[in-house]
Amino acid sequence: MTSPFVPGSSVRIEGRAGGPLAGLTFAAKDLFDVAGTPTGGGNPDWARQNPVPTRHAWAVQTLLDAGATLIGKTITDEVSLGILGENAFEGTPLNPAAPGHVPGGSSSGSASAVAQGICDTALGTDTGGSVRVPASFCGLYGIRPTHGRLDLTGMLPQAPSSDTTGWFARDAKTFARISEVLLGEAIAEALPTRLVIASDAFGFAEPATAAALEPMVRRLKALIPDTRFDLMAPPGLSVWGRAQRVLQPVEAWETFREWVERDNPRFAFSVAKGLVLGAMSSEADRGWAALMRQEVRGRMRFLLPPGTVLALPTTPFPAPRAGLPLGELTPLRDQILCLCAQGGLAGHPQINLPGATVEGRPVGLSLIAARGADALLIRTALALENAA
Repeated sequence: MTSPFVPGSSVRIEGRAGGPLAGLTFAAKDLFDVAGTPTGGGNPDWARQNPVPTRHAWAVQTLLDAGATLIGKTITDEVSLGILGENAFEGTPLNPAAPGHVPGGSSSGSASAVAQGICDTALGTDTGGSVRVPASFCGLYGIRPTHGRLDLTGMLPQAPSSDTTGWFARDAKTFARISEVLLGEAIAEALPTRLVIASDAFGFAEPATAAALEPMVRRLKALIPDTRFDLMAPPGLSVWGRAQRVLQPVEAWETFREWVERDNPRFAFSVAKGLVLGAMSSEADRGWAALMRQEVRGRMRFLLPPGTVLALPTTPFPAPRAGLPLGELTPLRDQILCLCAQGGLAGHPQINLPGATVEGRPVGLSLIAARGADALLIRTALALENAA
């Protein structure tokens, strides 16, 4: 396992004195521009074939203005096309909560740096699960905000209809401080008024994972007495996963097509395969996936009126071993996406709550709320940590 920071990169920028985050340190996934430093995107050819940025990304500048100090750029799966956190060119960052196992991706280095205590928080991105999964595997708080809420200027895109900026923290109080700054909203006192437990998602998770999360669910029920069970995805979680597997690679191919055709960059096989699948997607598949996205959005609106949160396992299992053969990785990725697809398809805010383990490896509980209700999720995280 390797350092969470981009090899050969050295960055430190002091935050503004006296800001609300003064004294905190952060790292930025190598998809975020830092003025004067190449944005590598986890691929050896991206930085070489694209100009060095002259301005900080919005998220980086916002944290600096709030007083946090940037201490480095972190490793990502190549151009964020990965979910397990292994980069064939830059290595696999350490998962300190489960040594010898993957940290989750594609925000692998950011999660690793926070989990190791190297920095207080770190910026990641989440398109198909790239903050939620490493937060679950590394035992961290992590958020995928409402899609479209944050300014993504200076963040390398992948699939714009699903891309978000997210962040990690080890404790709920720090998580809330960072969230108030990036969301631009104070965390209110009111808790959710209703809890919906996604019975199909708990049934889909491995039994040991579902059992490990049960004590956290019980604490949630004590905080939110109006609780009911329902299906998150009546057509099937695998159907939602398939729709995201169609739409995301199609957009990724459109994002990187000009670069690929112009410069013929190097890619790991799994990354190249994803881009090829996006390029070869049929009109019929794209049309079906677009209709399924509409169904997903309607279902999530129905499940999540104001004041309601939906609970589900963030991942179906804890972090797999690092270095597994490609043939074993594909079904693992597909299973993870079945629980993460609603993020990219519907765009609702989702947080990972740490607090459970399976054979010593973390697994996380996710909460999803109505679009724009990001702060309600942060409030719930604070309440749950205090109730532990």
